[in-house]
Amino acid sequence: MPWMLMPGQTWSGAAASFVGMWVVMMVAMMLPSLVPMLWRYRQAVGRPGAMRLGWLTALVGMAYFFVFPLGVALAAAQMENPELTHTVPIAVGVVILMAGSLQLTAWKAHHLGCCRETPGRGRTLPADAGTAWRHGLRLGLHCTSCSAGLMAILLVVGVMNLRAMAVVAAAITVERLAPGGERVARATGAIVVGAGLFLIVRAAGLG
Repeated sequence: MPWMLMPGQTWSGAAASFVGMWVVMMVAMMLPSLVPMLWRYRQAVGRPGAMRLGWLTALVGMAYFFVFPLGVALAAAQMENPELTHTVPIAVGVVILMAGSLQLTAWKAHHLGCCRETPGRGRTLPADAGTAWRHGLRLGLHCTSCSAGLMAILLVVGVMNLRAMAVVAAAITVERLAPGGERVARATGAIVVGAGLFLIVRAAGLG
């Protein structure tokens, strides 16, 4: 089980290991959808020179991941408080149900639209560090908000569950890159809502 301590391991040590794993996992999961965003940024800033363009693109990526310590802090808090991690089955179902419902909201659609937005459409961005940092930060905030529900599922199912990781990463990538991303998000939400209801009914002994 992902929340069990190894023999002789403290909760602080487990939290540090978990946070490191969470950071690596987040980077790996977000890269497939981040790379096209960085490519669109490169097209939007024109041609300031290959070296400068590469540095500005890297700065956008750094700013994008700058907001992810919010998720890391949540993960660490869960590890430091074992009572939060030993979730009863019905609570897992409730979290999954809420995550699926979030996929169906206008709030989700707004943040997804901002993630999918092409900055170069009809205009160019200034090729300076301040603009690059703000652009990456804005993308990171929107995309973190956009994937909050799916990440919550991963937290309650278990971040060491590679199958769950692959499914969540695929869902995030497809809804951001595929044509009709909003329809993909809603379809994912409907499936997740059904899974949440099933888990709640089963945990309550009604099924």
